[in-house]
Amino acid sequence: MNFLTFLKSIDSIEHIELPSIDAHVKMAPFERIELIKKGFESIKNARKAAVMMLFYPKNELTHLLLIVRNSYPGVHSSQIAFPGGKVEDFDFDLKATALRETYEEIGIQPDKINVIRDFTSVYIPPSNFLVYPFLGVSYSELDFTLQEEEVAGIIEMPLSLLLDDSIISIQMLDTSYAKSIEVPVFQIENHSVWGATAMMLSELKDVLKMIL
Repeated sequence: MNFLTFLKSIDSIEHIELPSIDAHVKMAPFERIELIKKGFESIKNARKAAVMMLFYPKNELTHLLLIVRNSYPGVHSSQIAFPGGKVEDFDFDLKATALRETYEEIGIQPDKINVIRDFTSVYIPPSNFLVYPFLGVSYSELDFTLQEEEVAGIIEMPLSLLLDDSIISIQMLDTSYAKSIEVPVFQIENHSVWGATAMMLSELKDVLKMIL
């Protein structure tokens, strides 16, 4: 989609009622669905994190940024994610966390990002994090500086690909909590995007389809 066309619609997202759980369960591993439906009683003690769902122009077309996390001893090793991370005591609020972590991980200054709104938080049981996504827009093409300790690479996904239902499938995956289970995924380039990131993408996709 042309970026200027995208900009004409994106501000209206601020006033849309989010589909929340209805969108999340479409891409949630089966084992997580009951936990999602039970609400937040079981996650009161979860640690908090925030991520940035960042749109920007590339060759005049709208793109969404994802990162490839480095391999490390942990539950999110090598996974596809949005730039972001845990809340620090010095962060003013969750939006500040998302902006700071985006700068630290991919080198985009906070003043280059217009944060449109927050989206529905997603709980990640294996790491006990409650993750708050924010939708942001940068208005010019971006140059990335990767934090090599945490980020192995980036995926610049055209918006048209996100809106394409054919990239969704069910795959058998090994997770941190189960072996060989069926998991809904977004197949993006050579990467299978699943779990919390897929759930956030699902809500983002549903909302975008309301306005585009």
